[in-house]
Amino acid sequence: MNTLPPPRFAVTEDEIERVVARFYARVRAHPELAPIFAAHVEDWAHHEAKIARFWKGSILHTKGYEGSPMIAHRRAGDVEGGHFPLWLETFDAVLHETLAPEVAQAWSALAHRIGKGLRMGVEDVGRAPDAAPTLR
Repeated sequence: MNTLPPPRFAVTEDEIERVVARFYARVRAHPELAPIFAAHVEDWAHHEAKIARFWKGSILHTKGYEGSPMIAHRRAGDVEGGHFPLWLETFDAVLHETLAPEVAQAWSALAHRIGKGLRMGVEDVGRAPDAAPTLR
């Protein structure tokens, strides 16, 4: 008996893998994002498989991803809030070039929600405990 909730939207595992591969191909060529990722990713195939598992879990509710994106981005030390709009712009372009419009829009909305949370978490690193957070 399948106890997983239904997918958030209609996308296949193959489409997720294709989006992830195309996205990281663009990241490796991006003038601002490439150096950040290159400093942390040694095995691109392993990283892409891990991120594909993240998206499969987030969209299709499959098991397999282990980790915390928030902790990973905070620990990196060189990820800044301003990097997230570049990441999302690149991701959105890949989504819209790869998927049907309604699927691309749905996945983009999810990515923007996740990105907003990660950006807030990264921007709060090093902030004094009594300082007001930046809300955007």
